[in-house]
Amino acid sequence: MVGSDVVVSPGIPFARAERFGAPILVPYAGPDSHRQPVTAPQNPGRLEPVMGAPARLPQSEDCLELTITAPAAPDPGGRPVMVWIHGGAYLAGGGAWNLYDPSELVRETGIVVVSINYRLGVLGYARIPGVSPGNLGLLDQIAALQWVRDHIAEFGGDPARITVAGQSAGAHSIVALLGIESTRTLFRRAIVQSAPFGIGFHGEAKAQRAAQAFLAALGGDPRDASVSDVLAAQAGAATKLAGPGGLNSAPPYLPIAGVAPLPDESRWRREVVDRANGLQVMIGATADEMGAFYGGPHPVFSRIRSIPGMGPRIAARVQKLVGRKAFEDGTTKFADLLASHGADVYRYRVHTLDPDNPFGACHCLELPLLFGDDSAWHDAAMLSPLTPAEVRALGKSTRSCWGSFVCSGEPGWSRHASGSTAAQQIP
Repeated sequence: MVGSDVVVSPGIPFARAERFGAPILVPYAGPDSHRQPVTAPQNPGRLEPVMGAPARLPQSEDCLELTITAPAAPDPGGRPVMVWIHGGAYLAGGGAWNLYDPSELVRETGIVVVSINYRLGVLGYARIPGVSPGNLGLLDQIAALQWVRDHIAEFGGDPARITVAGQSAGAHSIVALLGIESTRTLFRRAIVQSAPFGIGFHGEAKAQRAAQAFLAALGGDPRDASVSDVLAAQAGAATKLAGPGGLNSAPPYLPIAGVAPLPDESRWRREVVDRANGLQVMIGATADEMGAFYGGPHPVFSRIRSIPGMGPRIAARVQKLVGRKAFEDGTTKFADLLASHGADVYRYRVHTLDPDNPFGACHCLELPLLFGDDSAWHDAAMLSPLTPAEVRALGKSTRSCWGSFVCSGEPGWSRHASGSTAAQQIP
């Protein structure tokens, strides 16, 4: 699709994979190979009541594709590239979602944005001996980065200037990628938005428990079960693993340490430290991440808030504590680790857009500052009472900072010093 100043190339296959099989790269076959965008099989995301629902796309197991959005005017030297890895608790999301439309970001900054799909949930991350090795979604992400390196020049991008960026599960994926040695040549910069450091990676025991919960709910062979049966069993397993009242909000399926391509945690840490010198990283979180999970209707927190007098304050304190453990503490430790070993690290914190919004500076709040158009975010509860036009105006400085970092490695504020608590306020 060609606009006056932006070209969008959707539905480009980068790999093929059998169910529970490793991805096999697909060379670019020209414009005739583009197709209608799809998403990986998934149930509706749990944060849709907060961030709004995306425009629904067809779902397919043949989902390893990407969308490229680039300026229409060519640049002889090639343009800097941002590869976007979407979030969604490793259960939902898609690179071609209208919520992640980067047209305005591309228009204002002149960068090329590549938005990728990867396999989700059980089909992407379950480790089932004799059936699935686990970490297939992580292999998909690496395959997409390899494809971008090999083909992005055909779309006006510079393969030597690639920044990988992601939010939530996408940011958590980048944290994993930074500890995988084979990815060193695939990107030179990273943007880590609201990574849930507190959940860590799965070990063998947690991965086994998650797989057993799924198999018990499925009651059959996952290799030939229908997609609808897989998703129903996955949902049942996720509910069971979340525990009473759904208090355990950690994703049930996620990268597993010690399973290829992700090394065990000690080797992962050594790789992060070894590659830190010369690396450029922008990293941050929102000021009240858990507002998205606990701030609205919730089987436990709604009851706590209804207690006269102290109820709302107790709920707010617990919400802050969980947010600190799940997001902020790990963000600080990772920023310090990178900075102390030579990386150029830039910290930020996203603050409330409007004081009257009950969700505050919640998880996902920075996304409409970067992506989407007025129609994409019109029913996002986390943005009320602001109009989409007001949100777009608020996001102009954020898009400028992200674009500056992709282009130069500097977003426009001072580098982080290990031990510092300072963070740039966004927006």
